[in-house]
Amino acid sequence: MKSMIFNLEPEEIKGKITKGEIKIAIFGIGRVGLPLAIAFLNAGAKVIGIVRTEESIKEILSFKKMQDEPGINDALKKHIDSKSFEITTDAIKASIESSIKIVTVPVTYDKEKNLIDFSNLIDVHSKIGKGLKKGDIVITETSIPPGTTRKIIKPILEKESNLIAGKDFGLAYSPERIYEGRALKDITENYPKIVGADDEKSLNVASSIYECIAKKGIIKMSSTISAEAEKLFEGIYRDVNIALANELAIFCNIFGIDYLEARNAANSQPFCHLHLPGTGVGGYCLPFYSYFISKIAEEEGFNTSLIKIARKINEDMPNYIVKLLISIANDKNIYLKNSKIAILGLSFRGNIADTRLSPSYELIEKLNKLNSKVYVFDPFISWEDEEVKKRGGIQCKNLKEALENAEILIVATEHDQFKKINISELYDFSNKKLKIIIDGRNILDKSTLPSKILYVGIGTGVFYKN
Repeated sequence: MKSMIFNLEPEEIKGKITKGEIKIAIFGIGRVGLPLAIAFLNAGAKVIGIVRTEESIKEILSFKKMQDEPGINDALKKHIDSKSFEITTDAIKASIESSIKIVTVPVTYDKEKNLIDFSNLIDVHSKIGKGLKKGDIVITETSIPPGTTRKIIKPILEKESNLIAGKDFGLAYSPERIYEGRALKDITENYPKIVGADDEKSLNVASSIYECIAKKGIIKMSSTISAEAEKLFEGIYRDVNIALANELAIFCNIFGIDYLEARNAANSQPFCHLHLPGTGVGGYCLPFYSYFISKIAEEEGFNTSLIKIARKINEDMPNYIVKLLISIANDKNIYLKNSKIAILGLSFRGNIADTRLSPSYELIEKLNKLNSKVYVFDPFISWEDEEVKKRGGIQCKNLKEALENAEILIVATEHDQFKKINISELYDFSNKKLKIIIDGRNILDKSTLPSKILYVGIGTGVFYKN
C-alpha cells in the first residue's frame, strides 16, 4: 500500500524517502531532472524517471548524456544496476505508482508570436492528474511565469483527479537552482532550496522532501506565486547586468578604454558588481525569464522597459560582433566575401554541451549572409548539429580543421580548453593566413599574438603587434 505522504509528519517523510519506502516520480529527465533524480537516489530514495520517447531512454542508458556534469553518469549506472532507478515513457502509470511527483519539463517562449508555450506543462500535469491519489504531492520545478501554479497547474490536477489541492493532495512550487556543469553539487550543497505553497501543509511536506537532499537548508516562501517570481528575478538580475556590461564594453571599444581594467577597479567597491561582456546570452533560462515577466506585465498594462532594453542589448551582441568585424576588415582592406571565418564555440556558455539559443547560431547566420565561409568547432559538441547546417555553417571535428586557411577567428564561447590556446599555434593551423581575431569572451592570451595579426576584444580595444 502506498504511503499517504501528505498526512505524514516531517521526520516520517524523510525516513521513508531515505529508506526507499516512498517512490518519487520525476517528469522530465534532462538538464534539471536527471541531476535531481541522482540527488534523491544518492540519499536512498527510489525514483521513476519519465521521458517522452523510447529513444530518450536509450540515450540515458548509453551513459553518454551529460558528460559535462560531474558525478552524474557513474551514479546513474550504480542506481540502475541496483534497480533503485527506473525510466519509463508511461507518465500515468508513474503517477499511479509514486507518492511524490516532481515536474521539470520546459516552458518556452515564441518571440515571433509573443506567446508562452505551456504545452509540455499542461500535458504532463494532465497525465499526473489521471494517476493522482489522495495523500500524494505534486511539486513543479520548471521556471514559469508567476501565477502559473494557481491558474494552470492546480485546475488541471483537480479536474483530472477529482481531488482538492491543499486538502486531498499537496501542491507546491520549488524552482531549480542549478548552474550547468555543477548541477548535482548545486542541488545538494551550494544553495538553499526555495519552496513555496499556497497552504501550510503543502509547504511543510514539500520542505521535508527537499531536506533529504539540500544541505544548505530550505527557504520557505508564503505562496507559489512568490516562489515562481523569485526564480525569474534571479535570472533577470543577471540578464540586465550582462546587458550593462555589454553596453559599457561597446562604449570602451569606442573610446579606447580597457573594460576589464575599469571593471576590476570598479568592483573593488563593495556595492559594484559589474559582469563580464560577451557574444550574447543563450540557454533556455535567462532569455525566457525576461520574456515571461514582460509578457504577463503587459497583460496588466505595465511596461517592463528596463528588462526589455536589456534583453534587446544582449540579443544584439552577435550583430555588434559582425558590424565590428566588417569595420575592421574594411580598414584593413580584407574582403569578407568568400573568406574563411572560424568560430570557436557553439555552446551558449563555457564548459558545457548545451547549445540551446546559443548566440553562435546568430553569428553563423549573419556571417553566412555576407557570403563568408563559416567553420565552427566546439570540443563539447560530439554530435552533428543540424542547426549549424541550417544556418549555413560547417561543423568541424577539431581545431586544426576549423582554422585551416582561415583569415578570421571569432571566439564565441569561454571553454577552458580555448583559454589555454597559444595564438601562435592558431596562426600555424591557419597556414599563416590568419589576419583578424575577435575575442568575444576576452579569454585568449595576447602575449602569444604573432606579428601582423589584429586582435580585438569586447571592451578591451584593438591590439596589434608589428
